[in-house]
Amino acid sequence: MEVVLKKMGNSTALVMPPPVLKDLSIGVGQHLSLHTTADGKIVLTPKRKFNLTDMIAQCDLKAPPPADLALWDVAKPVGGEVL
Repeated sequence: MEVVLKKMGNSTALVMPPPVLKDLSIGVGQHLSLHTTADGKIVLTPKRKFNLTDMIAQCDLKAPPPADLALWDVAKPVGGEVL
């Protein structure tokens, strides 16, 4: 399938035919990440919608905090911090 880049204002747009949108399960208003590979390929990835419950479910709540985080507890104010 051949597509043509078109000028839209100060941008260039790629019009994607409906069968391609259907195959990729994407549509108008979908947010995508666009990356290129070293060999010149374009990679489109649908942006994931995150929610706090799913993100917390991936965490080990019993894991110890990072060692460098303890430094915050003993750090002295250096600017206009509210104490």
